[in-house]
Parts: sequence; structure tokens; C-alpha cells
Amino acid sequence: MFAEREAWRALAPWDRYLARVHAVALDHPGAVFCDESAAALLGAAVFGDPHVVHVSVPAGATSRQSGGIRTRVRTETDGILSSAGMTATDAVVTAVTLARHRHPVIGLAVADSILRLDRSLTRDMLRAENEHRASGRGRACARWVIDRATPLAESPLESVSRAVTEWLGFPDPVLQREFVATGGTTDRGDLWWPHLRLLAEADGDVKYDGTHGDPLEALQKRRTRDIRLLAGEVSKIAHFGWTEVTFVDPYRALLLGQGLQTVAPENTAALAGVKRLLAPRRHDT
Repeated sequence: MFAEREAWRALAPWDRYLARVHAVALDHPGAVFCDESAAALLGAAVFGDPHVVHVSVPAGATSRQSGGIRTRVRTETDGILSSAGMTATDAVVTAVTLARHRHPVIGLAVADSILRLDRSLTRDMLRAENEHRASGRGRACARWVIDRATPLAESPLESVSRAVTEWLGFPDPVLQREFVATGGTTDRGDLWWPHLRLLAEADGDVKYDGTHGDPLEALQKRRTRDIRLLAGEVSKIAHFGWTEVTFVDPYRALLLGQGLQTVAPENTAALAGVKRLLAPRRHDT
């Protein structure tokens, strides 16, 4: 399969990955996609371009990787769904599989996005899928993810920030707190610590890179909103982006600088994984 060079380069990394999945579907009609490939088809969180396309194969087949395609043996309990001529493991199976077999920060972002995309799905459904699988591999890791999964996280950045906040030892924030201004305007904040009246806002870089309109206008809207919030219940606002959270140290310094204190030891191993997997590399910036 081929794509025009300029059109390919114009795609975001996750859209390139989705294009890879569609290319495999064209070349392998009837393929059943799983793992990150199923997540991409479902519209769930995908980080960058994973490159490898994941396909589920029936019991008795062999798990292997060749030509950019990795096969995984399907269990009898795997739920399958089809749409627009493509077939993949369903949302619950996909979320639990990634929660079991990927770093917890990735598992949480996928589970959050799955619950956000389909509000009929619940943590109890994810929990039942995890506990009823015959294999115990990854079950405990998935429990951590499922216990924290919520549709309230509105983006992968928010999901990652929640995990990093916990692993740094800070107290859990209230998610998506609503603030009603004197004039009646309602603003929803991302992470809220009421004892400090501290609001932390996840600002994706695309808000200010011109992708979605004039960046100066976006910054002005942010200032106006901040002023409105500070005139009410909020005393402090900390804005952070992808770089601060995934490099971890800047995010820690930001929250400490706002007076937030830790209540638990750091999980250094989990934080190291965040840096390794998600922090922008020099060639990405």
C-alpha cells in the first residue's frame, strides 16, 4: 500500500497509525484487529504511531510478527464487533487487554477514553472481563487501571496527568469541577484541590499551535477564563502541557510551587516508564 508523501507527512502520528490499520484491512480482508489497532478503530486513545498492526487469530494459530503485523491468539471469550466492513475486538476486551499488557499509564488512558466514548460501559463491566479471564497474567496491573478509569477524563493528557499526580505522591484531585461565575457562565476545571482552592488545567499544545485557529485568540480566551475563575472560588491556576507531565520533574515543581504537598512516596518505577514511553524525544519537538 502506498500514500502520497506530503499527505502522509501532514497526518498526525495516530492518524498515520489508523491509516496503517486500514491498509492491512484492505490487504487482509476478514482480519480481526486487536490491542492498539482495535483501540484506533474504536476512536480510543492511541499514543503516537505504534507502527505494528495487531491482528487476532483463532485458537490453534501461532502468535508471531511479520511485515509490520503481529498476531495474537484469540480466546473463546473475546468479544468481536464489526462496523463498516472492519472487524475488531470490542471495547471492553480491548481496554482490559491493554490494561493487562501495557504500561498502566497507557492502559488508563485507553480505559478512560473507552468509558468516555460509550457511556453505557462501566468499570464493573471492565472488572468482570478482567476477573473472568482464565489467564491471570496482567490481572493485578489491570485492577489498578480499572479502579481508576473514568469517563470524566476528557483527553489522554488528563489521563496521563492523573496517573503522574498519583505516582508523584500528591493527593487525588476532584475531576471536572464546575464553577459558575457571577454572570452565570459555567467553566469546568480539569484537576481541582479544594483545600488549596487550586485548579490545574491540562492544555494540549494544539490549542496554541494554530491547528484549531488563531493561537493569540486562544491565549486571550484562556486569560479571560482565568480572570473569571480567579474572581470566584479559585485562588490559584496552574497550566500544564504534555511536556511538563511526561518529563515529570516540571510537573512536580509546578504543583509544589502552588503549595500542594505530597501525601505518599513516589512510585519511581512507574514514573520512569512515563518518561521512557511518552516524553517527547528531541526529533519529535
